[in-house]
Amino acid sequence: MIAIGNFFFKYRNFLFVFLYLALFIPSPPIFTEAHFGERFYILPISIGLIITVAGQLIRGLTIGLAYIVRGGKDKKVYADNLVTEGIFNHCRNPLYVGNILMLLGVGVLANSLLFVGILMPLFLFIYQAIVLAEENFLRGKFGQQFDAYCSRVNRWMISFKGIGSTFASMRFNAKRWVLKEYNTQFIWLTGIVLLLLLNYPDIISTDTDFRNTVVGIILALLLIVYFFVRYLKKSGRMRE
Repeated sequence: MIAIGNFFFKYRNFLFVFLYLALFIPSPPIFTEAHFGERFYILPISIGLIITVAGQLIRGLTIGLAYIVRGGKDKKVYADNLVTEGIFNHCRNPLYVGNILMLLGVGVLANSLLFVGILMPLFLFIYQAIVLAEENFLRGKFGQQFDAYCSRVNRWMISFKGIGSTFASMRFNAKRWVLKEYNTQFIWLTGIVLLLLLNYPDIISTDTDFRNTVVGIILALLLIVYFFVRYLKKSGRMRE
């Protein structure tokens, strides 16, 4: 599993691209009108948005409180420090938990049985392998310090014990959250807009031209915000 994890660690960013594209593959639905009535679409939309927003919230809180560099070095697992503050004091892999919930949520939003039933389990297997590879590196570098951390903090399940004290003792760095997450936010929000348009075209209006205009305006606004934040970052006008 560690060898598998090291392999997928190199290409994990491409994995996300594949999974987002897979949302648009035709699939049998999870929720159907035959089983849930005429307004069946309320279920995938509401459940999907709750799950995916929860994932983004976890990522945001994690990055805003205590950021950890997950980029590796030379496409290999690497870390200078063992970060145990913030949300990492309640879960060893909160960013990955956030990613899983974000993808599961958009899969439900897409009402895709293929994505939720087949691709998500495959994604979970790959993530488990990556985490095991990371833990193997961290245990080798930090030894007993990492073992002690593992003994008190869950790998996947977030413990809410003492989380109020964590928030009270740390400052949320909103600028860091914006600068680190604007790419993810743009792709995530764009995907949600397109999924709503393609899967549930009548939720905005039955008038096709009006619906397309509304969606076009939303996408244009997202693009403007994206390039504005990118400009602030590249120009140094916004710093962590």
